[in-house]
Amino acid sequence: MSRQAIRFMVGLIFMSVVFPLEAQNVLIKMGTLAPEGTAWHDILLQMREDWSKISAGRVTLRIYPSGVLGDEPTMIRRMRIRQLDGVAITGNGLSRIEPAVSALMIPMMLDSYEELDYVRDRLAPRLEGMIEEKGFKILNWGDAGWVYFFTKKPASSLDEIRKMKLLTSAGDPKTEELYKDFGFRVVPLAYTEVLTALQTGMVEVVQGPPLYAMVEQWFGLANNMIDVKWSPLVAATVLRKESWEKIPLELRQPLLEASRVAGRRLLSEIRGLNDDAILAMQKRGLNVIQVDEVTRAHWRSEADKSYPELRGRYVPADLFDEVQRLRDEFRQQAQPPSP
Repeated sequence: MSRQAIRFMVGLIFMSVVFPLEAQNVLIKMGTLAPEGTAWHDILLQMREDWSKISAGRVTLRIYPSGVLGDEPTMIRRMRIRQLDGVAITGNGLSRIEPAVSALMIPMMLDSYEELDYVRDRLAPRLEGMIEEKGFKILNWGDAGWVYFFTKKPASSLDEIRKMKLLTSAGDPKTEELYKDFGFRVVPLAYTEVLTALQTGMVEVVQGPPLYAMVEQWFGLANNMIDVKWSPLVAATVLRKESWEKIPLELRQPLLEASRVAGRRLLSEIRGLNDDAILAMQKRGLNVIQVDEVTRAHWRSEADKSYPELRGRYVPADLFDEVQRLRDEFRQQAQPPSP
């Protein structure tokens, strides 16, 4: 090799060591079902701004909202084939990456956000580790809200709903089995097809958080909401681990911290917005069906009967037991001391 060629190669090596920043610019493409203008989307925009500031423009977060890249199963497939780096998704999507996440969404297991926070905070490190083993990184946890049933015809009991056609997420056989175990007549469809399915009578019942029902206008067609908290719908922002590791090492912890701050802010905001959404929909014709204590007890009894079937099949047995233990622990601590 000539002396001139050697000098050229040494120069290239020197430049790559001294001026590495240009080579380390990273574009992160992230999809979500969250429509533009919603709290979920606004938080992602804030994350994008925070990441840009922290990284001095070296990390760019490009957001694809409103399901333009498909529903949650489709976006997860896009991640697996490296078309997409990340997603902001609900637990329904996250459980396709790691089914154990379903432990946080067992029907009628938890009664309040306080119980959910207590359980999730203690299970999060384990769940995050399991998700990392699958090749993904949790940036933050969130909530979509409590899942309620919205029906085209007034109903208050499980027996009434079982006579109706219930929409479940397409391509999610475990959830389909879960609802069949409860005796529901399930119709698997993409959530992007909800309005059409309600209009045509293909489905008569949909389930989801009030804020989502308002934003997506479900309540205009399914204008009865049964006042029973079926389960929490958790959420998370997730990156492919491979994409995360493209970010310069010294930036990862600051970006992770910024993401977690955004997640905590969203938690607080979403919980209030779901309550506001119920009031707003009532003003526009939503009928909130109050459930008496006898009927509510029947809902709970039916859920309890399903637990032996769910344990080990829908939720890993040890995680199911741990959720119950943590819930009971929280309730015991929350009880006022005896006089």
